[in-house]
Amino acid sequence: MPTDALLDRFFTALAPLAPVALWAHGSLAGGDYQEGRSDLDLIAVLEGPVTLGTVRRVVTLHRALRIDPLAAKLHCSYVTPAGLDDAGRKHLTWAHDHVLRRPVTPVTRRELHVFGRVLYGRPPAGLLPPVTDRELHDFVVRDQREFWRPSVDKARLWKQDVWVDLGLVTFARASVTLREGRLISKCEALDLLPGLGAPAEVVEDIDRRRYGTPAPPSEPWTTRRAELTRNYLGPAIDALVAAYG
Repeated sequence: MPTDALLDRFFTALAPLAPVALWAHGSLAGGDYQEGRSDLDLIAVLEGPVTLGTVRRVVTLHRALRIDPLAAKLHCSYVTPAGLDDAGRKHLTWAHDHVLRRPVTPVTRRELHVFGRVLYGRPPAGLLPPVTDRELHDFVVRDQREFWRPSVDKARLWKQDVWVDLGLVTFARASVTLREGRLISKCEALDLLPGLGAPAEVVEDIDRRRYGTPAPPSEPWTTRRAELTRNYLGPAIDALVAAYG
């Protein structure tokens, strides 16, 4: 698979940084990976420390991979064993074609423990502190309340595919996590969304773009889809947070 070839090139380029481990989470680990459509979500554990020199090497590494059409979807956080104790700590990350800093969230940590894929080195259980059910619950509520709910009010965002897709899928996954304490795949989330009251035509649109043949984009549909999504998500998130917050 082209994905495997890209991962091989990535790991070869990563070798000079002497990784302790390389893990995959998200769709690649959870069995719902769609080549060319899904992100490649990785965690590289380095001995550390992460210095300015490390940042430069990471930038050079990812820029060199740009010739691969799948490389734009390869996102990797660079962590150290000592830095994994704090779930709120932000780590050097390459995503969306630039460097940023973001945490390894409790959801990602739970994914790594439950179904993380070890691409190299030590498994998560030996390096990553476990996530309690309370920590997972509190994070999911906070994410819905403090990130997604304010985002619903920013109309311009919801004409973009990524916001519609992630907003609805993340809501469905949050609903199951809070109700049952487990994580589900994007595929399972899409199956559940109609039963949660999500607009069927929007769910079908997401499904076509992820698993089938998407319809050509049109301004009228993009505008209508944004309105349907926002009208649904605002009250739905409010109700979820009220029930579990």
